[in-house]
Amino acid sequence: MEVNHRGGATKPASETVSDVVFRQIRHDIISGALKPGAKIKLDQAKERYCVSVASLREILNRLTTEKFVVAEGQRGFEVSPASRQELLELTDLRILLETYAIGLSFESGDLEWESRIVEAHHKLAAAEQELMAGDDSKTMAWVRLDWEFHQAMVSACRSRTLVVTLSAIFDRFLRYHLLAGSFRGAGVVDDHKLLFELALNRDLKSAKDVIRDHIQSGMNHVLANYRIQ
Repeated sequence: MEVNHRGGATKPASETVSDVVFRQIRHDIISGALKPGAKIKLDQAKERYCVSVASLREILNRLTTEKFVVAEGQRGFEVSPASRQELLELTDLRILLETYAIGLSFESGDLEWESRIVEAHHKLAAAEQELMAGDDSKTMAWVRLDWEFHQAMVSACRSRTLVVTLSAIFDRFLRYHLLAGSFRGAGVVDDHKLLFELALNRDLKSAKDVIRDHIQSGMNHVLANYRIQ
């Protein structure tokens, strides 16, 4: 079970302490608790995350491969900066991967796939109603449920590599949303409801159009609410 924006706080027996700390630091970067460009001071970080400096270096090197951390040679590590160019690239990549993945899912999805979408949308819609009513404490729950809905949509694509790659891009894209710090409101709720209906009707062309607009709108929201170069 992951210790990140997707839920769980319980460490399964198969996970090591380093795995848990890896997920904690990753979560702190995605959520904005560790700011873009911030220096990661090893002595402070080892106290914060209760891990040795040697393990911390290994963890931070793992995070460099996911583009969440930048290694500065002898000068140490820092949180990857946020940039307009990266956001544009992540937007294009997410559109490319997600529209391709839903195409595969719409083709091979069965009754179980439809059930996953129904369940995921039901939970997401409930969280969105609370956010629309002004309960900002539901934001992190909504983030997790938003991913679970999008994941359910692509879950019949029959490619674990594709889903894992899309998940990594989603997380990097999500960091920008959380830096922008606000819920997008009725537009995103309407998008999810429409995507839900289009998936059950297997209307692939329309679903791809909605996905493109949905992701582009997310990018525009970030650019309007978070100043990046």
